[in-house]
Amino acid sequence: MKSLLLLVLISICRADHHSDNYTLDHDRVIHIQAENGPRLLVEAEQAKVFSHRGGNVTLPCKFYRDPTALASGTHKIRIKWTKLTSDYLKEVDVFVSMGYHKKTYGGYQGRVFLKGGSDNDASLVITDLTLEDYGRYKCEVIEGLEDDTAVVALDLQGVVFPYFPRLGRYNLNFHEAQQACLDQDAVIASFDQLYDAWRSGLDWCNAGWLSDGSVQYPITKPREPCGGQNTVPGVRNYGFWDKDKSRYDVFCFTSNFNGRFYYLIHPTKLTYDEAVQACLSDGAQIAKVGQIFAAWKLLGYDRCDAGWLADGSVRYPISRPRRRCSPTEAAVRFVGFPDKKHKLYGVYCFRAYN
Repeated sequence: MKSLLLLVLISICRADHHSDNYTLDHDRVIHIQAENGPRLLVEAEQAKVFSHRGGNVTLPCKFYRDPTALASGTHKIRIKWTKLTSDYLKEVDVFVSMGYHKKTYGGYQGRVFLKGGSDNDASLVITDLTLEDYGRYKCEVIEGLEDDTAVVALDLQGVVFPYFPRLGRYNLNFHEAQQACLDQDAVIASFDQLYDAWRSGLDWCNAGWLSDGSVQYPITKPREPCGGQNTVPGVRNYGFWDKDKSRYDVFCFTSNFNGRFYYLIHPTKLTYDEAVQACLSDGAQIAKVGQIFAAWKLLGYDRCDAGWLADGSVRYPISRPRRRCSPTEAAVRFVGFPDKKHKLYGVYCFRAYN
């Protein structure tokens, strides 16, 4: 059907000058010549929309039908939204609507509905966004033998951070990498997210898994241990590796959180177990790595005190570089994975809002 000739003539004119046509807005008119061609056009007014975790978003999609076919048409309009996976070969069902019948799927249940701003509006509203909602969505409209699609990308405000566990570098297969990010209030990053982070200055010389199963790392300052002194800056690509046997670090992505991240003022330094208990006694939990990165990047959190985090690492966030803290760059400084029983530090806590 889509191989048939579709001639779309767009003219800027008043709708009342063309009473046989239908409008996109007050001044934009679409003409569809349907002779021996398709009678349905689907389009997204934006190719990409932006939001953040916990927010609401509308994925735009409208459909336009040949006006000569409206009178004779008896088929119900079917609207289907799916999410495209990173390999683009599989699709995840999100929402289907036909007449009064509507169905949502999986983690989208109770969070998605059609905007329904007009008779030809197939836009999808997603509420209470999660990190997993990031990605590309396909809007498909079907009427009888006619169908057409449009694709919209949903981008989330957030931060990408490299991660490796206490075991050390290059110790995670792909599945363990996915879980490691989830454990730190994050998800495994996509290539697009890593690329955007590189453009914003992320420089990291250790290769890590991405959501599509590739292994890559971002370099802004070329140097010998990281691909060579004379190479150009960029995202270095190791390619695709065995998800079960190959072991690397991972790049995680997190976004806004609904809660309070803070350094706990305590009269003494603490072992790891004491740090966990101190946060619990304060009505909170020991913070995760994703939460310290989100607080640093999105809230400008700045504290020159090393503190325990949930994974047993010790870090501190610096937004204003200064001597003795982080003299050359804004960063989440990494102290290491100290002995949990004998090393004493402060602690960062997180209290979720209900």
